[in-house]
Amino acid sequence: MTWQGVYPAVTTQFRADESIDLKLTQQLVVQQLDDGVDGIIALGTCGENASLSADEKQTVLAALREAIGSRAPLLAGVAETTTAGAARFVRNAERARVDGFMVLPGLTYSSQPNETLHHLRVVAAATSLPCMIYNNPNAYHVDITVDLLAELASVKNIVSVKEASEDARRITDLINRVGDRYAIFAGVDDFALEAVMLGAVGWVSGLTSAFPREAVAMFRLARAGRYAEALAIYRWFMPMLHLDSIPTLVQCIKLVSSLAGRGTEQTRAPRLALGGEARAQVVRITEAALANRPKLPA
Repeated sequence: MTWQGVYPAVTTQFRADESIDLKLTQQLVVQQLDDGVDGIIALGTCGENASLSADEKQTVLAALREAIGSRAPLLAGVAETTTAGAARFVRNAERARVDGFMVLPGLTYSSQPNETLHHLRVVAAATSLPCMIYNNPNAYHVDITVDLLAELASVKNIVSVKEASEDARRITDLINRVGDRYAIFAGVDDFALEAVMLGAVGWVSGLTSAFPREAVAMFRLARAGRYAEALAIYRWFMPMLHLDSIPTLVQCIKLVSSLAGRGTEQTRAPRLALGGEARAQVVRITEAALANRPKLPA
């Protein structure tokens, strides 16, 4: 697989009774591929990984592999509470013919640096497939620092980093430290353009689920050095991209996507649909964006 481009962290679609709607989940992923995305990440935060059972996760992966075929890489998010559970997950997911993994630190526990290294090394050793390290200290309270990533450079199948610390200095510091050892992906939507300008070669995106054409156009323009054109799209996109950086990002992204005609806003409890002013604000932002969609350059 090629570790570059726009990889939406796709949503898992649910019916009103919170059962998984596999057909709709497949349909939306195929639509995103038709709109030009470069790969798919399933079972990330937007995929509500922690709300699915072990069997449901494998079912979703198998269904997406069936829908995608060989059109694009399929990565699986690894978000388990224990190191043994994460290693078991990746071994099982290989049977669903995924192409690689996006690995989080162990959830629910703020691990110390040596514990974080142990977790990531054990998970990587449990598979022969390539792995992306997902660093999001604001959400998961574990910081995979430049120092830790330098130590992990000897693990051959850890090939990529999703950097979501929102610290612009991290990308430059990592490149200065280990060169091009890792394919760096922007990991938070409202920092995507800056990340590309600093050297990121990919973007793991939540709002791409709602507006894939605009996301792909912005990213490719930036990678081509056409920053003024990319910036025009980015400024249009930014009010929605900010929704990727708040605790209710999953509900927000599903609501924006539903207003854009791409799936439903149904989540699985404990996440509940937005209400009141929070919902009204997302609706206003999205309706304004829909009314003023930019003309995309060639």
